[in-house]
Amino acid sequence: MEAFFCKELIRQEVTSERFIPIPEEVREAYRIYRPSPMFRAIRLERLLKTPAKIYYKYEGVSPPGSHKPNTAIPQAFYNQKEGIQRLTTETGAGQWGSSLAFAGMIFDLKVTVYMVKVSYDNKPYRKVMMGVYGAEVFPSPSNKTQIGKKILEDDPESPGSLGIAISEAIEDCVNSKNTKYSLGSVLNHVLHHQTITGQEAIEQIKMAEDYPDIIIGCVGGGSNFAGIANPFYYEKIRGKAVKETHFIAVESTAAPSFTEGEYTYDFGDTGCMTPLLKMYTLGHGFIPDPIHAGGLRYHGKAPITSLMVKNGDIEPRAHHQVDAMQAAMTFIQAEGLIPAPESAHGLKAVIDEALKCKKTGESKTILTLLSGHGYFDMKAYESFLGGKLEPYIMAKDKIESTVNEIRHLNP
Repeated sequence: MEAFFCKELIRQEVTSERFIPIPEEVREAYRIYRPSPMFRAIRLERLLKTPAKIYYKYEGVSPPGSHKPNTAIPQAFYNQKEGIQRLTTETGAGQWGSSLAFAGMIFDLKVTVYMVKVSYDNKPYRKVMMGVYGAEVFPSPSNKTQIGKKILEDDPESPGSLGIAISEAIEDCVNSKNTKYSLGSVLNHVLHHQTITGQEAIEQIKMAEDYPDIIIGCVGGGSNFAGIANPFYYEKIRGKAVKETHFIAVESTAAPSFTEGEYTYDFGDTGCMTPLLKMYTLGHGFIPDPIHAGGLRYHGKAPITSLMVKNGDIEPRAHHQVDAMQAAMTFIQAEGLIPAPESAHGLKAVIDEALKCKKTGESKTILTLLSGHGYFDMKAYESFLGGKLEPYIMAKDKIESTVNEIRHLNP
């Protein structure tokens, strides 16, 4: 793993330590936007006429506008401390690329981002933001790497995928000096950094003299969901939770690895350059439909959240983008904030649970992590308002085809 990551991140990936102190340099950078606020969505409760209490923790207050700096900052810090001069990475919707570019600016590191082509074309201002922070950005698949060239030869119109972009970033990394690769989700150390959101949420909801019956989050690779859920789950298994909290992870029907995929070993990237990961997956050859929630287009899920789903600790759900955007519009009508399309999938489940409470008369407390704002996602909202948004539900025969290609990797 040292070909990809700096030593401290590898240590955090495999350590048996339960807690890792946050370095003061990281805390100083966090202070730019942390703690992030938690709101009670009283106007949404009134609109839905539900007895449920709805809280959302809002990560859109960070400079790049999402939860992703929570891991980008420590990753950049640890790499700089070990003398690394440049980081490569991939990005789907652009939130992760923007965040690593921001962190690279703080810690004086060069950053190269391979951005999934469909998002590169649809979200030009994310690309501009990365440039403002000093990063160089290439559409993926690109002509900068051998794997990018091969994919373009086979399909010059390829929309790209996170798996392809990861392969390009890794290839760039291993062929360059003083360069490491940085990943925005899936792996243990990334999920661990994101638990800053859940740790804050525990303290904030106690200030409100409340505690969640249900915690809901959208899930692409898994870091957003794990960030809010894992600290509460830890309280639950220690017997310290005030209630028997239920956890719901919401994915897209266009990339339904939890609900339709297979729990097995697979590569984290299309080019088969990563170690094998035990996770729910659609197969590393999976190419997603061009949904607007770029952060939900990944073929696999984090091993930690995958194991929790396998063990029944997390309930997985899948919603298509039309229903998700309708939920976002309901949220906007009540609260005013425009959520990212990824967060909209979680909001769909929040509204569903609140309406269940309306039917039963139960007053449950629902907590969700609003992972980022949607102010760079106006194309998605434009398509929705114009009736041009397609639901995109992945066909079962396509799932079977891509999953079948990885079965030889497992005994």
